[in-house]
Amino acid sequence: MGGDDGPGTNPEQLLVAGDAACFHSAMRHALRPLGLRPDALEGARVTAKGHFDKGGPITFDLAVDLEAELTTLDADKAHDVLEATHEVCPYSRATRGNVPVTLTVR
Repeated sequence: MGGDDGPGTNPEQLLVAGDAACFHSAMRHALRPLGLRPDALEGARVTAKGHFDKGGPITFDLAVDLEAELTTLDADKAHDVLEATHEVCPYSRATRGNVPVTLTVR
């Protein structure tokens, strides 16, 4: 787990990279119910960081921190977009209840 520090990408990094890309794409589906237009995502960026939460002596659980930069929105509206996106994003739905996710507006 976590790789051998050699060249290439480990499985956990691939998972969180896919999560960030999927979440970014899914944000456009969260806009309309919030009364926002597509240009609200102008310059939007999503970064995902994965880490292990040690659940016991030999148990490791993956956790994900999703951080979004939504420069066209105030912090409250940006947080609303993240929460709504977390409900519709396929990665969020697939991991719900299994992978703790922290949503942060930068």
